[in-house]
Amino acid sequence: MLVVAAALIDEHGRCLMQQRPPDKRHGGLWEFPGGKVEPGEHPAAALVRELDEELTIQVAGDALAPVGFATDMPVTMLLYRCAAWRGTPRPLAAQALCWDLPEMLARLPMPPVDVPLLAALARSLADG
Repeated sequence: MLVVAAALIDEHGRCLMQQRPPDKRHGGLWEFPGGKVEPGEHPAAALVRELDEELTIQVAGDALAPVGFATDMPVTMLLYRCAAWRGTPRPLAAQALCWDLPEMLARLPMPPVDVPLLAALARSLADG
């Protein structure tokens, strides 16, 4: 299963994470917002759609920069970095949102596939 996710980075270098609903797999854990890529859908287009559906924000496809990918069978997740969007993120598909620096977010409990992606994000941000 191919999944896309976004590391939304604000003007202070903080990243947005969302908390999974308690009734879902990995309930209560913190993750990057995103979702499944539909058949025939380009990953960046899927992420633009998912961010609108889950957070009510609008993102242009060219505002997404690839960070990396991780696999936790059967899921392969592609992480994109994004620093420009329209709207204020609202947790429609999550129970809470959290903004913090990547090194602080590493303390949150996360699904296994998100852990290496947060490390890749921190390296990406350090590299500029």
